[in-house]
Amino acid sequence: MNTNKHSDKKLIKSYLAGEQQALALLVERWHLIFCKKAYWIVKDADLSKDVAQESWSTIIAQLHTLQNPSSFKPWALRIVFNKAMDAFRKQSRERLELNALKNKPNSTAEVNDDRTQLKEMLLKAIKTLPEQQQLVVRLFYNENYSLREMSAMLDISVGTVKSRLFHAREALKLILKHKHYK
Repeated sequence: MNTNKHSDKKLIKSYLAGEQQALALLVERWHLIFCKKAYWIVKDADLSKDVAQESWSTIIAQLHTLQNPSSFKPWALRIVFNKAMDAFRKQSRERLELNALKNKPNSTAEVNDDRTQLKEMLLKAIKTLPEQQQLVVRLFYNENYSLREMSAMLDISVGTVKSRLFHAREALKLILKHKHYK
């Protein structure tokens, strides 16, 4: 593979003059080298190909800014190096974040466990209430009946419904408070 400066210079000038085939020859000449350079940094074959491809996009877009076409090799390899380093840093960051997530205690699971325990304690506590208080708690919290609806359904006054609900809450607070400290 011939990678001499004169050939690169000639291909670049031809491409900038509008000859697309010149770019194809330049890519053919350098692509494998770019992939190897990227692989040397990122140590991932697929990622190194992506880096080389991204480098080509930048090279093609910026080729008109290259003042000395004979210095294509160091200029292009610098672009590949920078892109590979960016990819390597991103890869490292993602790996660190993944490890942090793996090592982080699963707070959602802990919260769910706490909620499940609390729910179980609450259900047990409700079962210890007098039957009339259990009924208003279930109708109000589980079935979402209003105080008026419960009054009509149970054929008692709204004040009695409120009173039973109040006493049930107070009893549950005491039961749960004592269980919490045991």
